[in-house]
Amino acid sequence: MKRIYGVLETQFRNYFAKADRSKGVTGENLLCMLESRLDNVVFRLGFASSRPQARQWVAHGHVLVNGRRVDVANYQVRMGDEIGVAAHTAKNPFLQASVESVKGRGVPEWLELDGQSLKGRVVREPQRGDITYPIEEQLIVELYSK
Repeated sequence: MKRIYGVLETQFRNYFAKADRSKGVTGENLLCMLESRLDNVVFRLGFASSRPQARQWVAHGHVLVNGRRVDVANYQVRMGDEIGVAAHTAKNPFLQASVESVKGRGVPEWLELDGQSLKGRVVREPQRGDITYPIEEQLIVELYSK
């Protein structure tokens, strides 16, 4: 799971500790926190063709959250947040190609995309059913609970 989301061990342990302290099922909390990272949301919206590319878009200041530039890849988006692309980036050919490719695969139900204005919105918090990867989060919880 760390490799899927591009998270290093220390940061992953911090996510796990926070998920463990939160109400609800620890494994599902962990998955939802990882899914709510800004770099992942940029990838899910189709603004980037891969998570590493999305991370770079964010780090270089090409992504706006609620109209403000955010350059921290692990920023946690919340319900109602609007994610967009900076004006100077909108005509980038890599971005245009990525947005075109997402039309075929679509975006998750917890996100909403306006392809014309290159803006997306978080409609609701991500849930376990929204994650299609074959992840057995209970095994991860057992490993990190030691």
